[in-house]
Amino acid sequence: MTADVRFWFDPVCPFAWLTSEWVREVQRQRGLAVEWRFISLRLLNKDVDYDAQFPPDYEAGHTAGLRLLRVCAQVREDHGPEAVARLYELLGRRIHDAEPTGRETRGTAAYLAPVLAEAGLPAGLVAVLDDAARDAQLQAETDEALAITGKDVGTPIIAVADGPGFFGPVISRLPAPEDAARLWDHVVGLASFPGFAELKRSLRERPQLRSFGVEPDGAGVEDDWHAGSRRQHR
Repeated sequence: MTADVRFWFDPVCPFAWLTSEWVREVQRQRGLAVEWRFISLRLLNKDVDYDAQFPPDYEAGHTAGLRLLRVCAQVREDHGPEAVARLYELLGRRIHDAEPTGRETRGTAAYLAPVLAEAGLPAGLVAVLDDAARDAQLQAETDEALAITGKDVGTPIIAVADGPGFFGPVISRLPAPEDAARLWDHVVGLASFPGFAELKRSLRERPQLRSFGVEPDGAGVEDDWHAGSRRQHR
């Protein structure tokens, strides 16, 4: 079946996670077929000086994302796309909807093992965390995403059927279920306009996620959240 939506994700990106949860809600309401594809922030930033461009722990976090994507790629090969969808959802809950943990721990066997068990996947997949042979495939899917948006973007990237591909939308909180489809129609409608290039707002609130010490239903504050939150996409 041809996908209605292709969604490129890195499991460690909080904004990709929030957008993916919104897309899942639209999927439930509209019956969309969503294909979950891979984009690695670590590979996207392979030529970047992390010490100069990011907060101290971001390189470790992006590296953890790369390690987890290696496993996602193996899961897709061995168990199919639905298993990838399930694994990403469970990884996202553990990474982003739980209490804060060290970014570097997310790419370890001890961190991944209970997620694999919950997903009903083989425990031996933890060995793929160290399989750098998977990186060529992940680079190819990262390049595929950039080919439909241009450079200087990050995660998430979405493509609708054979139509527009775009970076975002970057959201810091989930819309209410009754607003999810309306937001989708606005985003796709804007992106579908042939002359559309960019709509940007740099002032943002902290992601409404427990991993950032924020309850999702809490009142967000627009505080021009630290520059690293914007650079993490690139």
